[in-house]
Amino acid sequence: MNKARIAVLVSGGGTNLQALIDAEKSGIINSGEITLVISNKEDAYALRRAEKAGIKTAVVRKKDFDGASAFEDRLIETLENNCTDLIILAGFMCILSEKFTSHFEKRIINVHPSLIPSFCGEGFYGLKVHEAALAKGVKVTGATVHFVNEIPDGGEIIAQKAVEILDGDTPEILQKRVMEQAEWIILPLAAEKVSKEITEKR
Repeated sequence: MNKARIAVLVSGGGTNLQALIDAEKSGIINSGEITLVISNKEDAYALRRAEKAGIKTAVVRKKDFDGASAFEDRLIETLENNCTDLIILAGFMCILSEKFTSHFEKRIINVHPSLIPSFCGEGFYGLKVHEAALAKGVKVTGATVHFVNEIPDGGEIIAQKAVEILDGDTPEILQKRVMEQAEWIILPLAAEKVSKEITEKR
């Protein structure tokens, strides 16, 4: 089968990347294969996870370029050289411009740790999302996988999963539960769904 070639963009520890690697091994992701992991930080632990799994890696650092446009040009070039079909943002801490997102229209997906449209958009990332949910007193949160466009967290929703907020939750405890009960489940499922759609269009 001609699988969709997946590139995963990371900045940190790579727990979502690990969930994707495990899902590919177990056959949850069957229509796509992870062929490249790109990080904007050379010391990201996610790169070690990729190397351990035998996946090609690349580092593209924003500070090595004269402005965001040149940085994105290098990213595009690296992705094109890999013949990338699908890009998954897995904790990639860079906002991408319309130039980049329109170049890969309907081919970039992201996981966000809330039920969009709650607690999303510019400034809502990492623990800040869970801090905001707890401060608001909501009883249910979760995760959302969506297509990426030029508006932060603004693209079409692919999948969502709810997670209960419990008494005594801290942002850190809630973050872990949202990852385990939602992000690590729906991100691989969405990756498979979009990969399948890409291969069927060929």
